[in-house]
Amino acid sequence: MNGDVDFAPVAALLGEPGRARVLAALADGRALPASVLAAEAGLAASTTSGHLSKLLDGGLLVVERHGRHRYYRLAGPEVAVALEALARLSPTRPVRSLRQGNRAHALRAARSCYDHLAGRLGVALMRALLERGALTGHDGSFDPTAAQADRLSAPGWDVEYRLTESGRQLVDGLGLVVPVGRRPLIRYCVDWSEQQHHLAGRLGAAFLDHALAEDWVSRTPTRALRLTERGREAFEGRLGLAV
Repeated sequence: MNGDVDFAPVAALLGEPGRARVLAALADGRALPASVLAAEAGLAASTTSGHLSKLLDGGLLVVERHGRHRYYRLAGPEVAVALEALARLSPTRPVRSLRQGNRAHALRAARSCYDHLAGRLGVALMRALLERGALTGHDGSFDPTAAQADRLSAPGWDVEYRLTESGRQLVDGLGLVVPVGRRPLIRYCVDWSEQQHHLAGRLGAAFLDHALAEDWVSRTPTRALRLTERGREAFEGRLGLAV
């Protein structure tokens, strides 16, 4: 017989600032070597090794071996969901330098939320799909007083979006390769910075994969995504986004 859930061990893992920075560096779904994680988290190599060992033992990370190299990634989307939820509950760090300010601005402009687009760009994509009738079911807004199950920085549950026939034609016309699987085709998250819905699910993952493959966006050393000039033209011209 199992008792009540014990979240104290996971909370203890998340509560150490160095480990929190390591997890934040992996929140966009990438797999990174320890050396890169140490640089992004601002930690010594030996300290990073100890943190990675604890995160692996705690089930928050998994490691992949490629030849002699080891790459670390989040254990699954549920870990990313927890990090996004904590981002909404947590205070922001004071910005004490131009570099920190630029990074905060970039994260809010465009970032990856595990395997789909988030930030202003992700919300704008969702809005454009709704305005052109590719999706139906809701208007993309988040009302905390009316939502029955939704909360900021988490996958949404109380709205069911559907892909219309014109939406299927749009997906085919863009050449999106939608992955198969048991995961729902369309889900949404409540964006923590914009407090609006952004597209998730298999369709959301297909949009991000396509944007990366076509050089519409490019990854940065952080979770932020950089919108390219080619991407600006594609999003505005083919999707009608006001980027």
